[in-house]
Amino acid sequence: MIPPKPPSRRGKVSLWRYLRLFRQDILSAQPARLYHAWMAEFRTPFFRSFMINQPDLVKEVLKNRPDDFPKSNRIAEGLRPLLGNSVFLTNGDTWKRQRRIIDPAFEGGRLKDAFPAMWDAAEASVLRLQGQLDKPIEIEAHTSHAAADVIFRTLFSIPIEHEIASQVFTRFRDYQRSQPILNLAAFIPVPRWMPRFFKKSTKRDAAEIRRLITRLTAERMQMIETDDAPDDLATKIMTTSDPVTSERFTTEEMVDQVAIFFLAGHETSASALAWTLYLLALYPEWQDKVADEAEALEDQSFAVMSKLRICRDVFREALRLYPPVPMMVRQATCPEHFRDREVPKGSQLVVSPWHLHRHDRLWDNPDGFDPERWGTENGKACQRDAFIPFSAGARVCTGAGFAMVEGPLILSMLLRNFKVELVAGHEPVPVAHLTVRSKDGIWLKLSRRSS
Repeated sequence: MIPPKPPSRRGKVSLWRYLRLFRQDILSAQPARLYHAWMAEFRTPFFRSFMINQPDLVKEVLKNRPDDFPKSNRIAEGLRPLLGNSVFLTNGDTWKRQRRIIDPAFEGGRLKDAFPAMWDAAEASVLRLQGQLDKPIEIEAHTSHAAADVIFRTLFSIPIEHEIASQVFTRFRDYQRSQPILNLAAFIPVPRWMPRFFKKSTKRDAAEIRRLITRLTAERMQMIETDDAPDDLATKIMTTSDPVTSERFTTEEMVDQVAIFFLAGHETSASALAWTLYLLALYPEWQDKVADEAEALEDQSFAVMSKLRICRDVFREALRLYPPVPMMVRQATCPEHFRDREVPKGSQLVVSPWHLHRHDRLWDNPDGFDPERWGTENGKACQRDAFIPFSAGARVCTGAGFAMVEGPLILSMLLRNFKVELVAGHEPVPVAHLTVRSKDGIWLKLSRRSS
């Protein structure tokens, strides 16, 4: 049995047809040849785009010369109302300054310090699902709730039930439904002064989310000034000075960063958790292995994570098959020559975890679910060269280590308590908007696991 995969586009289409397909779903808008090609070119009247799947080219762009290939502003066009000038969208010196302030919050023992909050969020997720047993439920809604709870507990030391946290979560859910990843300005170059057009609901939800985050941030600023702030991620980031400029984030800058922490840390984790639970329902022999291993969770300490090896491989395999962020776009700042092709200055370079993770010249059984692959020579080689769910190089996701603790911990906690079953007639169809989700949700049935 092969996990679901979106159909590929058949044949060539016009730019405007491609634009419509792209706005509906990034994945099914692409041709099947991209799962085999090392490099492919797409031309428009306004720019040229190249997808690169060859590992050494991916390494060149993401790791060896990241300053020569900054993030493209085209994708940012659709996200700026919510994310402002966050670290996800910036480049150059601005980005480097932001990372110098943010990175220390996720280094060394900080992950261990955040573990109790993750544990509490995982237990809260189990309690919420107790009342949803033995009936079909849309599991993405629950993983979104759990991931948002982790973010608020680790960032601001408040649970999802907190009044402001709950409002942010609700508003973000509305924002996600109304916001396509592609704004028209991503395809047609227009001056910076020209207004971008968004749905009224998109702008309204983004403005309300930022207003609520501003309240949390301003309150934390006051607590820091009175030396009454909890030692969480928000406090760490807001009290860290840039070692080069000695500056700290202003309240407005911090609002930008909190917005991307919520987007990246909540949206991507929710996607990964939901797809992993679906795969465990599709392959019940693996959920039994995860459940047996989860008995180690009797010990509430960070050390328990070293005992969740099976769950970590299952989660890693889900990230391979369903990477939350399907494509990353960089821009060439000077002319390049890749694989006997001329890549003009200003060209878009697309690195696609979705295609790279399923590339048939790199992976054994690329479309199959096989957590054991991570112990094989092929799996280890591909993990080094062709597995980038959190990007790679200088711009690797700051929270990558955070996600690799949060995911296996929540999954192990859930599988220790529940069995997960498929719901007949509800096979998910992967689509990509902000992240890789299912077109009509992921429907599962949970039942109590007997001890």
